[in-house]
Amino acid sequence: MNHTNQGEGLLAELALQLSMYGKLMRLDRPIGIWLLLWPTLWALWISSHGHPDPWIFTVFVLGALVMRSAGCVINDFADRNLDGLVQRTRHRPLAVGSVAPIEALVLFVALCMIALGLVLTLDRLTQFLALGAVALTVIYPFCKRFFAAPQLLLGIAFAWAVPMAFAAHTGAVPRLAYLLALAVAVWAVAYDTMYAMADRDDDLKAGVRSTAILFGQADVFVVAILQALFLLALLLAGEVADLGMWYRLSLLISALFMVYQFTLIRKRKPEDCFRAFLNNRHIGATVFAGIALSYIFQSAS
Repeated sequence: MNHTNQGEGLLAELALQLSMYGKLMRLDRPIGIWLLLWPTLWALWISSHGHPDPWIFTVFVLGALVMRSAGCVINDFADRNLDGLVQRTRHRPLAVGSVAPIEALVLFVALCMIALGLVLTLDRLTQFLALGAVALTVIYPFCKRFFAAPQLLLGIAFAWAVPMAFAAHTGAVPRLAYLLALAVAVWAVAYDTMYAMADRDDDLKAGVRSTAILFGQADVFVVAILQALFLLALLLAGEVADLGMWYRLSLLISALFMVYQFTLIRKRKPEDCFRAFLNNRHIGATVFAGIALSYIFQSAS
């Protein structure tokens, strides 16, 4: 009986620790996965003219999940002494001590090894580009101490999958890939500024830099300009890729989502700014639907 109780206790302790690792990887908050995955899917569909290679598709979907998780782990490691000062993050595993810093580093390395194993099944150019993705994942969390616009690096990191997808499918990175990556980077700066607007007061106390602090009272205006540039870049990318009516309709619907986000952030209430940030997953899904439908109806005609 004692052995049974000890075994059950060990299993319960293991399950609790695994749940802490899951929280550290932010698996309970999948918004970051969607914001990384949707642009990846845009690039996979456009680079393959609507017919992505099944294995490349699998590698990139799993890679998005793994690298977003790795990014969360190294971000929380970097912020482990700051998260306790921010209301929204003070219960994170490293901040409360339920996961040790060395455990976080081991988990980060393990996730990077999984990502490496996936990318090694692809071509040499994609493997080379993957090194840049890892470098950005490591650099971004630490640059918030000294770089006034860390969201710019985050945007580049989230856009990095675009040239990788083109390289995996075509063996090259054409101008279309750069245009689409630019759109993704601009979009990421816009929505992560909304995210930072929710934490601005706490970030100022903690000494953390962000575009919400950099833009000051012009934050809402700058976000609107960035969103307009994002739509323009997507429109141009659609013309280059010869996407049709369904794609343009998806951009129109995305613009309506942005108007809604504007109504949320204009009064700068933290909870509304965070709701606006979360709403961007619908933009990602809408644009993907437009791309997919465009290729479906092109094939049917």
